[in-house]
Amino acid sequence: MLIPRRDLEFQVFDVLDATALTRLPRYAEHDRAVFDGVFDAAYRIAAERFAPFAAACDAQEPHIVDGRAWTIPETRTALAAYNDASFTAAAFDAEDGGLQLPLLVAKACTAVFSSANVAFHSYAALTAGAASLLATFGSAEQRRRYVRPMLAGRFTGTMCLSEPHAGSSLTDIRCQALRQPDGSYRLTGSKMWISGGDHDLAETIVHMVLAKVPGGPPGVKGISLFVVPRDRVDGDGRVGAGNDVRLAGLNHKMGWRGTTNCVLSFGDHGDCRAEIVGEEHHGLRYMFQMMNAARLGVGMNAVALGYAAYGEALAYARERPQGRPVAARNPSSPPVPIIRHADVRRMLLAQKAWVEGGLALVLFCAWLQDHERCAADAAERERLNALLELLTPIAKSWPSEFCLEANKLAIQVHGGYGYTRDYPVERLYRDNRLNHIHEGTHGIHGLDLLGRKVPMNGGAAIKDLFARIGATVEAARASPELAEHAEALAAAVADAGATALKLVGAMARDPERALANATLFLDALGHVVVAWRWLAQAQAALRAPPGADPAAQDFCRGKLAACRYFFRYELPKTRPALELLRALDDTAITIPDAGF
Repeated sequence: MLIPRRDLEFQVFDVLDATALTRLPRYAEHDRAVFDGVFDAAYRIAAERFAPFAAACDAQEPHIVDGRAWTIPETRTALAAYNDASFTAAAFDAEDGGLQLPLLVAKACTAVFSSANVAFHSYAALTAGAASLLATFGSAEQRRRYVRPMLAGRFTGTMCLSEPHAGSSLTDIRCQALRQPDGSYRLTGSKMWISGGDHDLAETIVHMVLAKVPGGPPGVKGISLFVVPRDRVDGDGRVGAGNDVRLAGLNHKMGWRGTTNCVLSFGDHGDCRAEIVGEEHHGLRYMFQMMNAARLGVGMNAVALGYAAYGEALAYARERPQGRPVAARNPSSPPVPIIRHADVRRMLLAQKAWVEGGLALVLFCAWLQDHERCAADAAERERLNALLELLTPIAKSWPSEFCLEANKLAIQVHGGYGYTRDYPVERLYRDNRLNHIHEGTHGIHGLDLLGRKVPMNGGAAIKDLFARIGATVEAARASPELAEHAEALAAAVADAGATALKLVGAMARDPERALANATLFLDALGHVVVAWRWLAQAQAALRAPPGADPAAQDFCRGKLAACRYFFRYELPKTRPALELLRALDDTAITIPDAGF
């Protein structure tokens, strides 16, 4: 079930005004007609090439044949259609072979493809991330040899961070790169959990690998970044012999089964050639660009999978007759569709509030990226970047938590059928459950948000966030339909601000206690931010022309109802969480190990 185009266009054009981006020099060659054409292509390819094979690639997992991972043939066909339409290249500079579309439009399209088949789309998303990393930090030669073929779909890309013994602890990686007289490096070591690490879908795979050069500083300061193609690529971009990169095994996850997830071994025969990206010992700083882009991508995937499940649940509730209204007296009266039952309506409304709120959040982050990319003033770019850094852990983790709740309720709406493979909601739940750990666990992002992002630069980013929310609140106070929500959001912002101040102050005295419940802070601040984006959606819905057709009127009434639900059912949950945080509760850290 694809994300409805009506909602995507509402968020992109009515809430975030994508057409205004065409007044920026970077996007001046585009217009609304171009954006509409891009959406036409995305929905057509997603419906024809991605969605019909989502169940098949889940049931027929990749397997190893003669040392190479093989996927179902429809994977290649789907990615060929995707690349023929230049979707991998959508947001890249024209000089690199890109379409130079706004990220807002490009990321909206990724939501469509992920809702159709997240496993297929992940290959292209990883490729775009690796190509962007090389386009930013690679040499002119690396851009020529790797970036253009990646954007054209000839090569794919990966990110290789984790190792079997280290997991998220990059300080402990052991992968080594030895300098060679010709300026290249010889790489040895293993990498784990590498999505798209091997397959039969492209001429070669360009791995972005973190490794240490002997003699460098200890810990993360000694990490460098290397480009390591699976096969040698000559100066003209031709693919030759293997590069001593071996598929050591496939991991079998509960979801995303159509995406190969690999254990890779580099340099078993001492002949894995690697090229340094940028300078030695700066690799983690470079890789953070791809990691942060991937985190926003994870949030979008979580939204897309939650939205797909919501669409399935809504369709099922409208079609499934069962039971009678509470007030019905005649047991022989015909059953009604379950959408008529109050608790089913509550579950559907909760799903709508979570997934449409999550979509608003991640699309706002794409809008921020567009304005950061185009800002002429360095101070403005820095301010927008700081706000994006603050929102990234929220945009990754909030949808991974609450759009997964939408998946759970979608199963519940289906009743017993929801737990069977006869309906897609079982698969969609398994797919979405992985986003909780993709690109860092929920807990890691709570620590990052509270421990690093909130206090950075004296709290400048969170002050900017609250000022932006305050401007929306002030405008909404003048609306009779939204005044109640505006006051509730103003109170929640004050509550969150006081809590942040208390926790940041406590970090200097007792950081373990101050950060013990950082995940609660992440969830609470996420709710505040999503409430803000719901208020913006409600404002846009009220701006709809009064003479709109009945379907448009129903759409806007649905937006206002979901906004009301979020403010009455969800936002109040932040109050007890923030009270607990201000109390600096230490229950989790004081229980003795043996007490578990």
